[in-house]
Amino acid sequence: SRHMYLEYYGLREAPFSITPDPRYVFLSERHRDALAHLLYGVGKGGSGGFVQLTGEVGTGKTTLSRLLLEQLPENTQVALLLNPRLSPVEMIETVCEELKLDIAGKHGSLKGLTDALNSYLLDAYAQGLRVVLIVDEAQNLSLDALEQIRLLTNLETPTQKLLQIILLGQPELRDMLNRPELRQLAQRITARYHLTPLDAAEAEAYVKHRMAVAGCQHVPFSRLGMRALFQRSGGIPRLINVIADRALMAGYAREQQSIGERLVDRSADETLPGHARYWVRRYARWVLAALVLLVAAYFALRPAPPEPAVAEVAAIPAAAPSMPTDAGIDRLEARLAAPPETELSTLTQLLSRWQIGSAEVSVRAATRCQALVAPGIFCLRGRATLEQVLRFDRPLILVFGTAENPMHVLLQGAGKQEVHVDLGGEAIKLPRAALSRYWAGDFIAIWRVPAAISGPLRKGDAGAGVAWAKQNLSRLDGGANAEAGPAYFDAELEERVRKLQLAYGIQADGIIGPETLFALSALEETGPHLTRNIE
Repeated sequence: SRHMYLEYYGLREAPFSITPDPRYVFLSERHRDALAHLLYGVGKGGSGGFVQLTGEVGTGKTTLSRLLLEQLPENTQVALLLNPRLSPVEMIETVCEELKLDIAGKHGSLKGLTDALNSYLLDAYAQGLRVVLIVDEAQNLSLDALEQIRLLTNLETPTQKLLQIILLGQPELRDMLNRPELRQLAQRITARYHLTPLDAAEAEAYVKHRMAVAGCQHVPFSRLGMRALFQRSGGIPRLINVIADRALMAGYAREQQSIGERLVDRSADETLPGHARYWVRRYARWVLAALVLLVAAYFALRPAPPEPAVAEVAAIPAAAPSMPTDAGIDRLEARLAAPPETELSTLTQLLSRWQIGSAEVSVRAATRCQALVAPGIFCLRGRATLEQVLRFDRPLILVFGTAENPMHVLLQGAGKQEVHVDLGGEAIKLPRAALSRYWAGDFIAIWRVPAAISGPLRKGDAGAGVAWAKQNLSRLDGGANAEAGPAYFDAELEERVRKLQLAYGIQADGIIGPETLFALSALEETGPHLTRNIE
């Protein structure tokens, strides 16, 4: 029946197979963020620590790990641990086997296996190789196995860790790592990300993408059918695949070119194990509401009992409940009520952070924010989410308020709960959850690059600017830098630029324009960076 529904809906192949296929990869914003965290952890931010990626079943963790494997440089050796339900000795033995080590005579010996692994890592380091261990379903690791994995990060030279470890797991992994006995391991996690399901718009785009790859010219799901598909799957890609595949077969069986809400609901009821029939859940709230109305009507219509005699007392006014206030929000709203002129002072602060003096750039010139403000100094006006601007790890200006009454603040740092900004020399702490009330996403960035760069770099270019780009890219992906080859923008460098753009949520055109220049600048240790150790 599947083959016949393919022909019926004009498909070359089944669009909703649950087996990973690179052609069908759909990266939502949160998937791009997760991939960026993995690349950051393995590249710039790893330093031999742990990288943690968690998410509900079916949200795309395995797909992201495969994308990561495709983007790792050629000088990377990978050990993939798919079955974590092992003893510490069995786990180290599996790692050695994955790396194709000769462990004859060492089976069952934790010391012998660890010595062999350490020797291999030292030899790989001497050859310029990077070794990465990826543990899938890491929530199934025992405490002893987790502790043994932590001990593997002690394999090091005087200057560098020898093994990078990536933990992939379900949300239970986060709870495990919060246990007091695992605090040493938790402190070594240098990058972490929790992958959430797709929202309604992303779920619709996901369905259309897979249908288009499979050759469909017209998506058969109606608007209501698409909405039901999102509601019944909860935005989890794997469940979308399961329900959509069954709905297409049901639509073919009923000769329906358009697949609506009822057909999707019926398909979900047939395919989702343990789910109550949808109409029960859907109409239960109406039944409950009717019962509440009946009870309310009964009490409203029954005769009221006589009121008992009571002594008259003076009415005591109820004390008004105290409303907790946030000093940062109060101060910000007071300034927004009559926005001061903040653009020049905030630009001056940002220029000062980059040690750009008036001899190089005047503040007035900076307000025009041309792409090239002065030799070696770029400016960018853009719009992004908080996570996107934090990914650049550089102080920049956030434009609060409205277009008629803007207020410019300098982003200084961010933590899990708070964002720290500077408003006219006044430090303000804002809850991350409240930021969207004042900031729509507009930002201004100014940064330094080599003076040799005066515009976009693309395939075919050569020179010092290309050498700088290759050197910075090597900090992220471990690939060849300018010293390892000619400073020429070839097809290989173009592909590396695309991967950088994908990791930072930039249009992956392979051209080093202003946004990509800013991302490359973010890879450098020099220059100002955001404060991140904020609780």
